[in-house]
Amino acid sequence: MFEKLLERITGKLKKLKISYMVIGGQAVLLYGEPRLTKDIDITLGVDIDSFFAIESMAAKANLKPLVENASAFVNKTYVYPCEDKNSGIRIDFIFSNSLYEKTAIKRARKIKIGKSFIKFASPEDIIIHKIIAGRPVDMKDAENISLKQSKLNRAYILQWLKKFEITLNKNFTQTFKNMPSS
Repeated sequence: MFEKLLERITGKLKKLKISYMVIGGQAVLLYGEPRLTKDIDITLGVDIDSFFAIESMAAKANLKPLVENASAFVNKTYVYPCEDKNSGIRIDFIFSNSLYEKTAIKRARKIKIGKSFIKFASPEDIIIHKIIAGRPVDMKDAENISLKQSKLNRAYILQWLKKFEITLNKNFTQTFKNMPSS
């Protein structure tokens, strides 16, 4: 079910030439421990100026918005929450055009799902996302990925965590250094 939906959505993004990467639970399934995930999170390599193109694409992909005034919601949150009309699976489109997100999208890995190649965030970028989110489930995901992936680019992770420390005034690098690894 998730595979077909990912193929449908990412196929439409490719036709629009919109760069993207799958993050969140779906990416954790690739690199860490399997866990129940009920949604799909897709970071887009476009800013909210492209909202109407994404809204149109989502409608063509048989997705319905989960908020009343989607444009205003996206302007506030940079997230366009949708639901697949057939399966009820939630899809969050995350608008971003930051240097970090551009870099992460370029580093995304093409993974064969069904008959398509779908771009998933790298394990390093999933760890960065998870450490910044900081919830217990996210920290567990980051630890599991760190344990399962033996060839992590630790310097890359530390470089970005240091940059986010300055912006967010939190000690992300120490959190990562204290994490068990393979």
